[in-house]
Amino acid sequence: MRRALSLDSSPSLSAPLRFFISAPIYVLIAGGLLLWSGPLALASRWSPFALALTHLFTLGALGNAMLGALVQILPVATGIHVYRPVVTATVVHALLTIGALSLSTAFVLSVPALFALSAVVLVGAFLWFLTAFVVGFFLSRKNRQKGSEDVLLSTRLALGSLFVTVVVGGMLAGAMSGAYTLPLQRFTHIHVVWGLSGWIGLLVAGIAYQVIPMFLVTEPYPLAFTRWFAPGVFGLVLVLSLAAGFLPDDRATVVQPLVGNTLGAAFTALGGMTLYLLATRKRAQADATTLFWRLSMASLVCCWPAWFLAANTGRAAWFVTFGVLVLVGFAWSAVNGMLYKILPFLLWYHLQASLPMPMNIVPKVKDIIEDRTGKRQFAAHLVAVLLLVAASQWPAPLARVASLALIVSAVWLGVVIVNALKCYRRVSLLIESKFAKPAADARRPE
Repeated sequence: MRRALSLDSSPSLSAPLRFFISAPIYVLIAGGLLLWSGPLALASRWSPFALALTHLFTLGALGNAMLGALVQILPVATGIHVYRPVVTATVVHALLTIGALSLSTAFVLSVPALFALSAVVLVGAFLWFLTAFVVGFFLSRKNRQKGSEDVLLSTRLALGSLFVTVVVGGMLAGAMSGAYTLPLQRFTHIHVVWGLSGWIGLLVAGIAYQVIPMFLVTEPYPLAFTRWFAPGVFGLVLVLSLAAGFLPDDRATVVQPLVGNTLGAAFTALGGMTLYLLATRKRAQADATTLFWRLSMASLVCCWPAWFLAANTGRAAWFVTFGVLVLVGFAWSAVNGMLYKILPFLLWYHLQASLPMPMNIVPKVKDIIEDRTGKRQFAAHLVAVLLLVAASQWPAPLARVASLALIVSAVWLGVVIVNALKCYRRVSLLIESKFAKPAADARRPE
């Protein structure tokens, strides 16, 4: 079984919490935009509304959740600290908020100045985080935990992919601001493959190596798989991006399908293996997190067929279906499910740490967010995913219906998070009141 977490290495609660709270807000904004734009948003992957929705998910919902997870999970799972986590979290979160909202607005309104602003702010946000990771890795590398090699390898390659994604994305935003010209289609393909397969795909895989065996009580992933999956995917992404960027069209049309199908097979293997581990887990009854991860991996398994149909039929709807499966079905499902384990555990741990002596006033982890609450929100999320997939094929009758389902799911998750924070605040005040009075009495003169 996977190593235990080093909880003493946890950063201040405020560092990851701001990211986790922000994630569902962007899903809510995306749902609102889809409700307003309707079928136009799903008619083509190149429509301004589709591009805005894509970046609300990739930068807003997933970007916040994944950076928050790195700030929290890296120290406790690997012993590697992000440098100055509270300062880094404060600056990066502020810049990411400005950048994600300005870029999405720029796509919808076609304002060149907003593209320029988002390029500067987003590049600054991610470079700050990457620098904090590199410095933190250098300073705490001697504290690296044994057995954390697979998580660290996948994380480092994911962050390397993030660097490429950010640089190319910044160049694209600069070009769309009118500052210079670029072959937009070629650079967009490079940006997409590094962002989806390298950054999102590898980071979710690295987190899965830790949370699936530990929190969902499964067998660990096979060592050979965790050793070779991340380098293999990184290498395939590198070849695919070089082919898209530098090969002549006649050669690229030969190389890209071959490498793309290999990449699809690799991620299908990840999805299939995770589904097998979840099916053979030691706990018979599936909790909310298990349901979310099952949906995530089932969506991942469906991504390769959707991409194959898109590439071979040329039908625009299949590209939209692929995007829905990757962003909402695969990545957001995993993040949503992860929050049901990480958030209550963090709140419980920090409440316990604030006690000067053992007491029975801190609720159990499972009582901070009840499992039945998570299962109900999962049902809403499942409906939203199914409707979005259907709407990607039939946008006219279903786009706004799917948007309402997405809004309901996002609001529901937001309410769950708010209630958990209220519970934390209530117990914090109780702890404060219990130990404040004796301290005051001790200071009172005789």
